[in-house]
Amino acid sequence: MARHNRKHDRRKHSLQHPDFALQETFLRRIRTVLEHSPHQQALQRSMPKLCNARSAPASFQAAVQQALREGIIRERGQHYVLCDGDGSFPAEIIRLSGGMGFLRDAQGTEYFVPGKYLRGSMPGDKVLARNIPSRSDDGLPSAEVLLVTEEAKDVRISGMIVPTERGLCLFTMNLCMRIDYRESVPYKSGDKVLCVLTSRGLRHTEHRVKVILNFGSAECAGNCIQARIAEQNIPTAFPQEVLHDAGKLAEMGVTAFDTEGRLDLREECIFTIDGAHSKDLDDAVSLRQHEDGSYTLGVHIADVSHYVRGNTPLDREAYLRGTSIYYADKVIPMLPPALSNGICSLNAGEDRLTISAILHLSPEGELRKAEFHKSVIRSRVRGVYTECNAVLEGTADAALCEKYGDVTAVLRLLDELTDKLERLRTRRGAPALESTEYELLLDENGICTGVTPVQRGRSEHIIEACMLCANEAAARLAREREIPFVYRVHENPSPDRIAQLREMLLRFGKELRSETVSPEEIRKMLEDCKDEPYFPTVNMMTLRAMAKARYSPEPLGHFGLALHDYAHFTSPIRRYADLAVHRILTDCLAGGDKEWMAKRYSVFADHAAQQASDTELRAQQLEREADSCYAAEYMQAHLGEVFHGVVTSIQEYGMYIMLDNHVEGLLPLHDLPEGEYELHDGWYLKDTLSGREFRLGMTADVVCARADVNTGHVDLVLYES
Repeated sequence: MARHNRKHDRRKHSLQHPDFALQETFLRRIRTVLEHSPHQQALQRSMPKLCNARSAPASFQAAVQQALREGIIRERGQHYVLCDGDGSFPAEIIRLSGGMGFLRDAQGTEYFVPGKYLRGSMPGDKVLARNIPSRSDDGLPSAEVLLVTEEAKDVRISGMIVPTERGLCLFTMNLCMRIDYRESVPYKSGDKVLCVLTSRGLRHTEHRVKVILNFGSAECAGNCIQARIAEQNIPTAFPQEVLHDAGKLAEMGVTAFDTEGRLDLREECIFTIDGAHSKDLDDAVSLRQHEDGSYTLGVHIADVSHYVRGNTPLDREAYLRGTSIYYADKVIPMLPPALSNGICSLNAGEDRLTISAILHLSPEGELRKAEFHKSVIRSRVRGVYTECNAVLEGTADAALCEKYGDVTAVLRLLDELTDKLERLRTRRGAPALESTEYELLLDENGICTGVTPVQRGRSEHIIEACMLCANEAAARLAREREIPFVYRVHENPSPDRIAQLREMLLRFGKELRSETVSPEEIRKMLEDCKDEPYFPTVNMMTLRAMAKARYSPEPLGHFGLALHDYAHFTSPIRRYADLAVHRILTDCLAGGDKEWMAKRYSVFADHAAQQASDTELRAQQLEREADSCYAAEYMQAHLGEVFHGVVTSIQEYGMYIMLDNHVEGLLPLHDLPEGEYELHDGWYLKDTLSGREFRLGMTADVVCARADVNTGHVDLVLYES
């Protein structure tokens, strides 16, 4: 009996404390057994025997769990299956949006996951996934989650408290989750809240949460966006250490030591042009024309890298944020205001440290030679877009003429050069895609009272053309010297998207002739459709066919600009990618050779590109959600009113319509006149009973039936007079 007890104790001990060397051995055996099994699978109960593991069950079970967690094997019924054999792969859920999800595999490829294939997974979860036929509107490959191999910790979820048959629940991602009310802060129906997961089920509806923050009424767009910011863990307050370091740098100002060895441009006619409310002025321009008609264009960018040194608290915080986020009338800055609005901002009349791109252009505007210098400037005037436009149009009053007196000649010369740069852009085949930016109008209480398009004048075109020129020059320098870099890339459109665009054009009697579509062919097609009534539809579909721009350590080119070389160099105050480029250029200008630069910056460039892409996507998503919530808030004051609109998208569940007040709403399929509707390739809906059709680009009169600030959804119904 004693011997039996000691044996039992040893077995119990072995179950609790696996041998890690044995665990690695069993991990190899598991793979080998499955590789040589029929269909690369085996019964779970047979695996200990097949792996000769009965004497060490703890180590074997630890190996099995490791294999499941790392996506080497997965469970299928009563079997273990080798993942290499069934097309599955390990991945991570990177975000959820509107009941759908997105994951990224080990190679960095992003996949779209329809809601019903998420299997309860949450952002940060490690999962095992498998390809399915593409269902993404963005042209991404699609996948399904087979199982969650490792759950993320401290998952945050924002949503609205709603009454249900089971009591008050959290409404989020178009579904309801139960709340552990005893552990939650106080809440009531209609509140916008932030929750954390307390337990999980196999589906999202089986998860349970507790409320940790209450932002107030979900009928207020500002509350909804604050909840979303908290859910995304987007930092809004700077750590004290970061604020202290920024304040200390700003207090020191620009010293003689700082300017030593820099190209001194303080006597040059250099000035900034920005929006009236901009406080972070990170770019300035200058221009001279020579007797032979050639130009020397100066693009002078705030030398943020002088203040934000690598691996300092300031740098780590900037890397974490990745980009400044602008929404409604607010900004979440990448850098503390002491830097972004202070010592780094190119304020008029103040010495500022810069990196200057000195670009030598032909009389036609072609880039002949580019030089980059660490420099010091003193801006002559704080230019404003609307004021500069008035000067160029000849409508400026006496006060504006006096303000811009020192720079008017240069401003007109810049306008002349911009015409030439834009002609070159057209000549190289860059598509002239039109996209309108909109501004939300808020009252003194932060309530949205309108949406208006942002008007662009000549000075906006001047700055855009100058910045494009500097960005191209920076990328060309890096590619030619073969140094690590962070490029801004825009890859070719996906074949599926081009096929859809081609089919739509055929319906209008137009065509894309070649199989491999080039920027030049897209440009010619848009020009051919420019004066047609259906041009807005063609322009919109072409925009949707384009790939998403991103950052990359490889110079993959920019399809939309028809450029082989392109990077972001001109906004280091608000984009980490630009700050990374400045840091690399600084060492390059100091004489770093190819081998030294590769050793110092290869890993940094790779990480900076991925982080910049991820944080940019996060910012874009938040900005879009803010626009939708504020637009719904505005439309709540217009329920029951009739609007004229244009059909911009047709889905299985209804039609999206852009109203003449610049708000987009959904006309649900169930609110169409009674009939049997069939969707034809996302191009039109047809009632098979009456023959009535609803097509992309058609106009319609609709009534605003519902506006949900919490979700940002505006529902419409047809207006029948």
